This record gives sequence, structure tokens and C-alpha cells, in this order.
Amino acid sequence: MSVRVAAIQAEPVWLDADATVAKTVALIAEAAAGGADLLAFPETWIPGYPVFLWSYPVYLQQEFVARYHANSISISGEQMARIRRAAREHSITVVLGYSEKSGGSLYMAQSIIGPDGEVLLHRRKLKPTHVERTLFGESDGSGIRVIDTALGRLGALNCAEHLQPLTKYAMYSQNEQIHVAAWPCLGILGNAPALSPESIMAASQTYALEGGAFVITSSQIMSDEGAHAFPDATGGPTPVYTGGGGFARVYGPDSGLITEQLPPTQEGIVYADIDLSSVDLAKNTLDPAGHYARPDVLRLVFNAAPAAPVTTEGAEEPLPPQGFPALEKEPEASPAPPRPFATAAHN
Repeated sequence: MSVRVAAIQAEPVWLDADATVAKTVALIAEAAAGGADLLAFPETWIPGYPVFLWSYPVYLQQEFVARYHANSISISGEQMARIRRAAREHSITVVLGYSEKSGGSLYMAQSIIGPDGEVLLHRRKLKPTHVERTLFGESDGSGIRVIDTALGRLGALNCAEHLQPLTKYAMYSQNEQIHVAAWPCLGILGNAPALSPESIMAASQTYALEGGAFVITSSQIMSDEGAHAFPDATGGPTPVYTGGGGFARVYGPDSGLITEQLPPTQEGIVYADIDLSSVDLAKNTLDPAGHYARPDVLRLVFNAAPAAPVTTEGAEEPLPPQGFPALEKEPEASPAPPRPFATAAHN
């Protein structure tokens, strides 16, 4: 089975949910026009990765924290509905990364939206990384999940979840065929251990090789103008800004790169036509959670049950259902793409 997949390499409209949603809808239209069946967005694409967490001490972050909360989106809100309508209008599967606001808390969320606009999977990053834990809450094992879709068995993880061996192994055990690896703007910490662009791409390649899956990496970029969205005391750019940060790629089940590369500073979409029979060949050689496993020696205990901080017993009325409301029958027209984006394709 042949599937055309696409990865976003672009800059969000920093700290502006409405504008980034509009750009998201335009990019969905752009990818669909390029023939994509599946489109992957970066980690916390809406409203952009919170670079301020790595830039300033906590007491200087409060202004950014307030704006970030105000521009995080709800899973049942109109902004999410607009993106779902765009996926339905263009008959494309979308894997969206965003900051999810639930009550007074934020989560680093990913939603897989089917070509009919329905949400097939909603997950949250299991454990935010390092300073991210000052802004975002943790999740549970229910989001470590691979789902059946018309395109194949599809899963997604955020950022440094790809450096967590047990999380990866839980995903491998579910016979994943296509994996979305969502990343922020890479290089904001230079060559810090485990966080350099080279290390991150190596982790993505390793996932493809170990899991015997196609891995779609999507990342944000940051322009000089974008760096000024997080100004220092003098109005200058965020001190961790190094320029660019874009590394949209697709790796095959043998870990080989199968897309052309855009320059790290250039916005665009990369495409790849993939054949899922390659997954069977890769796993015939190496299936670490299948024929190549030794459960008599090593096993993973995986708790996939959802967890909630409050369980209500004896209530006369059930609590309101959580999740995504149904879309109305008539989709809204998507706005035309702003300017054409550069594309790189592999056939």
C-alpha cells in the first residue's frame, strides 16, 4: 500500500493561537494540494513552543506564561473545530501538536484527526522535559497508543519521548507502521547534551530502525522576527536564539532518509511516498517486541489505563462527557493559503 506523507517545517505565529490556527488551515490546504494523505505538525505548534522556559529565570517568565495560557486551545473549542473542518474538507489525516488548556492546566497534546474530521486519538506528553514541567502537566499511559487507520497503524510521540526506551518499547509492541515524531524548533540550546539537532535526528532514525516503522519528523523554525517575540530586558531577541531550527524529514524502516532536506531556516513541506510492505521486510529481520524478544528474560510492565485525579461515586447525574463534539454537517470553506511555501518531494 502506497501512502503520501508530509511533514511541516514552518514558524508558528508566536503566542497567537488564532493566527496560528489560520496558518494551520492554510498548510492543510497546501499539503492536500500536494497530494498528501497524512500531514504532521510539530510539538506545541499552537501557539508555538515556549522558548521562554529555556531563556529566562522563572521570575522573568510571568508575562510570557500568562500569554501562553491565554493562547492555548481547548480540545472542544472553536479553534480545534476549524482545524477538524479543514481536515474533512481536504480529506486528509492530520497529526496536530498544540498546547491544550484544560481547566487551569496546560498539557503538551497531540491529536490525530481523520479525513472525516473525527478525532481518532488524543494524547498528552507523558512527562514534560526538564523546564517544561514548570508549565505543563503530566499524562498517563492511555496516550501511549497506536491506532488503526485507513493509511496503516499510526502513532505519535512528542520530542524527548523518543529518548525514553520504555515508552518507545510500548509503542513498538503495538505493531506501529507510521510514526509521527513531533519536535520544537531545534537548536535553541546549541549543542546541549541530548538536545542538539544532530542528537534529535539520530533519535528519530533510531526509532525507525528499532520499530521498523516510517518516521515523520516535523519541527518549527524561528526567524529573527520570531526571536523578538520573547524579548530580553533590552528588547533584544531571546538569548537562546540561534536561527532556523527546521528539520522536517521522513525516515524509512531501515532508518534511511527518504526525503530531500529544506534549509533549516526555510519554511515548507516535505513529502514522501511510502510503501508499507517495507515495514514487513524490516520487522522480518528485527522485531524487538515480537520474534526478536525474550520475555522470559526481559519484560515491560505497561499500565495503559487512563488516570483521573478525581473519581466521583454516587453522583445522581454523571459528569459531562469529555472529548470532541461532533462537527456540523456543512464544513466551512478554508481560507486560501497566504503565500506559497517551498516544497521538497520524494517520489
